Amino acid sequence: MATEREPIIRVRNLEAGYGENAILENVSFDIREGERFIILGPSGCGKSTLLRHMVGLNPTRRGSITIRGMEVTGEDETMFQKIVREIGFLFQNSALLGSLTVAENVALPILEYTDLPQSCVEAVVQIKLAQVNLSGFGNYLPSELSGGMKKRAALARAMAMGPGILFFDEPAAGLDPITLAELDSLILYLNTNLGTTMVIVTHELSSIFTLGQRVIMLDKEAKGIIAEGDPAELRDHSPHPLVRRFFNREPRDSGNGRGA
Repeated sequence: MATEREPIIRVRNLEAGYGENAILENVSFDIREGERFIILGPSGCGKSTLLRHMVGLNPTRRGSITIRGMEVTGEDETMFQKIVREIGFLFQNSALLGSLTVAENVALPILEYTDLPQSCVEAVVQIKLAQVNLSGFGNYLPSELSGGMKKRAALARAMAMGPGILFFDEPAAGLDPITLAELDSLILYLNTNLGTTMVIVTHELSSIFTLGQRVIMLDKEAKGIIAEGDPAELRDHSPHPLVRRFFNREPRDSGNGRGA
């Protein structure tokens, strides 16, 4: 069971925001090795903000985040470079460079962080493309790919360094239900077969129930976590009305026919 494993990510008393606006306050949780962990909640509750802090893209106001005991929120550049090798990040919009081929995009982190000869780089790229079912598409430009293929190409790039942890920011964005189901199946396969820890921000219920072993739910007004646990248990038994409404697709005011 994932709950029996040692935490590899620890977030403690995190405060995050922009300018004078505090979005998250006093947020604490652990993520364990090999776990499929989902961060969810209504729009504007700070899901993507939390994720960006966890991978070091945004500085914290207060609190700490550690990955395998290394402090993400510190200023030690050597330590941060070690952390970068441990993680991969799939951006919401895929963030592929349009002027580069798929293979060149996947090769970027390998060229940046290793001294492997070109032949080895090319071999690793082909392995990563095969893992996301994109063999034969290395010479394509991102503009020549479908939305689902762009996501998989970005996933191959996130996996290029063989990270033990993958972070996903709204992987469902822009995908039709069938393509989303295929991406969820791929994420599940990679987690099961490679043991990769998955940290996923999403509000897509189908993905939450397919992938989520444990979730935390954020709330804008609370500026933090209002629920944690198995998604099915929260759907059926949470005492919090907002949690139940979220999982059961119920509007905030079902009596007057207007949603949030």
